[in-house]
Amino acid sequence: MLTTVIICAVTCAVMILSVLFFPRIRLGKLSASTFWIVTLVGALILMACGQVNFKALGTALISNSAINPLKILALFISMTVLSVFLDELGFFSYLASKVLKRAHAGQKRLFLLLYVTVSVLTVFTSNDIVVLSFTPFICYFARNAKIDPTPYLAAEFVAANTFSMLLIIGNPTNIYLATAFEVGFLSYLKISALPTFLAGTVALAALFLIFGKKLSKPIEGRADDVQIKNKPLLIIGIVHLVVCTILLAVANYIRVEMWLISVCSVASLFICVAIASAVIKRKPSELLGVAKRTPYQLIPFVLSMFVMIVALEDKGVSLAIANFFGSEQPILVYGASSFLSANLINNIPMSVLFSSIISNIGNSGVALKAVFATVIGSNLGAYLTPIGALAGIMWSSILTTQGIKFTYLDFLKLGVLVAIPALFAALGGLYAVM
Repeated sequence: MLTTVIICAVTCAVMILSVLFFPRIRLGKLSASTFWIVTLVGALILMACGQVNFKALGTALISNSAINPLKILALFISMTVLSVFLDELGFFSYLASKVLKRAHAGQKRLFLLLYVTVSVLTVFTSNDIVVLSFTPFICYFARNAKIDPTPYLAAEFVAANTFSMLLIIGNPTNIYLATAFEVGFLSYLKISALPTFLAGTVALAALFLIFGKKLSKPIEGRADDVQIKNKPLLIIGIVHLVVCTILLAVANYIRVEMWLISVCSVASLFICVAIASAVIKRKPSELLGVAKRTPYQLIPFVLSMFVMIVALEDKGVSLAIANFFGSEQPILVYGASSFLSANLINNIPMSVLFSSIISNIGNSGVALKAVFATVIGSNLGAYLTPIGALAGIMWSSILTTQGIKFTYLDFLKLGVLVAIPALFAALGGLYAVM
């Protein structure tokens, strides 16, 4: 057990250091993020040292259960593809420009409209996609409008990582935890709705208190027009996303697995776009853009972390942690511990680990409370520190390329003032519904 724990702990520590100090490596013209390389090396070391039960690992990878990581990756990657396709056509920037142009009354109205827009879009897409789409736009708009971008960047990031709790598809951690314990789309929504809206309201109030003075200054510039690149393809993309979301909502009733619905939606999208492009005699450049932007690095990252969790579970570590946590206050214990753990090992591996821990809880009612508390921790933990989620890593990287200074301490200060109150509001809402 000790060898497994040491290898896993060192791997997670090096992953954190890599994110902070050497997030990318370059070999000639090629470059790659280091976080997934570190975890892959850690998984390979575990295997080489004989710490992995290959039979248990193989069974988990080919099992027909909801916890199969390959199914979960298929669901997340395919939903990401649907969102990235719309972004390639300028859909998110177009919506943002329309909303921002209506904020002629001042920065406070602009701030509120941005928060609401990001929240709504996150519900139906995912937090990572919204962060990637909106962050460059906010930087660009703020320069033109001659205003401080910090309040809007904070509002975008907080909204994206709060309202990603509402639906299963909002965050890969939701997908993993909910499907692992066979929580259906609508069953999930019934429980997550109140905690999400309470957290979102408290977070918005905290942001207004923090940035109130900055938002009182007038807007001197104006937003530029953003045009949709191809309206017919946009309609195709929106129809596929809407139909896919509806089918996911009724997946339990029609007895079709969610990953299969999303994968088929992507296949249909590609076929329709290819046909439409052939008819108008143009290259499907948007599909090439999607292929380049799809987060393939999540595949080795999640699988590597899954190998570590299988090893820890096989050595009895998950059971030991479950016994330590007990079952007296699952909402508070799992909510707070997952919130903090996400900022030590990132929210995706944290969710994999906690899924294993929760599976050792004998009482199904207690286990369900622990699942939703962990979902809350995995989402809200994303804006305590940049380590909390991949979205934070990507967000910080974009700000650096845009020449905007937002240090680790700045992030932590924002997280303490906003994330902690939002966490307790969400957990309070969870107590009320469960």
